[in-house]
Amino acid sequence: MTPAAAAPPSRAYRRLSVEERRTQLLGAALTLFAHRAPDEVSLDEVATVAGVSRPLVYRYFPGGRQQLYEAALRSAAEQLILCFAEPAVGPPTERVTRVLDRYLAFVDEHDAGFSALLRGGSVAETSRTSTIVDEVRRAAAEQILLHLGRGTGTGSEPAPRLRMMVRTWIAAVEAASLIWLDEGKQPPASDLRDWLVDQFIGLLAVTAATDAETASAVAELLPLETAAGPAGRLADRLAPLIGAAAHLLPPH
Repeated sequence: MTPAAAAPPSRAYRRLSVEERRTQLLGAALTLFAHRAPDEVSLDEVATVAGVSRPLVYRYFPGGRQQLYEAALRSAAEQLILCFAEPAVGPPTERVTRVLDRYLAFVDEHDAGFSALLRGGSVAETSRTSTIVDEVRRAAAEQILLHLGRGTGTGSEPAPRLRMMVRTWIAAVEAASLIWLDEGKQPPASDLRDWLVDQFIGLLAVTAATDAETASAVAELLPLETAAGPAGRLADRLAPLIGAAAHLLPPH
């Protein structure tokens, strides 16, 4: 008698914990929301990507797509906030450059979802999702203020004009990111990053010209900058323009 073929080894199976399963479902949802507007994604698609049944998705998110979207948005928001976390080491404008590298990489990876999130108008948009987005903006502003030596833990709270300047720049970064997506991600991300850093420096300089608190912050930061860094390169490019505008200066 021919011996029976050996049975294939059974695949090791481990039941996921509640938190692990929830994380898996959020990951699947974020994969879909990254490239499609929230109202275009179905729970069936989330289940397929996660490799689970639709009832299981409902078990974890009984509120359906809206609850899943808000949970996924919260997860994405936490990732986006981390983009702005940068050790206070080295020239401040180089820190901002690294922050923007991570931010633009996130925008690139989550293009359609990022666009739908910030533009609003989605059927998935609610006061809760708007609150989550606003939390990201405020957390980003707080991180940037820390690099200006102001804010929580620095012993020096930012004055209203300086805080407004930083929040204005955050809004400009968002707007530029959306336009960048509309323009087919052109110019290259590195060029967009450098332009946004230049804008940051320019806003600081203009605000410092009329606000003593900002002027004080800039005076503390300038010694940390280098000729080869973003601030030095911008100063070198602006020098000819400033020279051409010498006739606008009052005589001494």
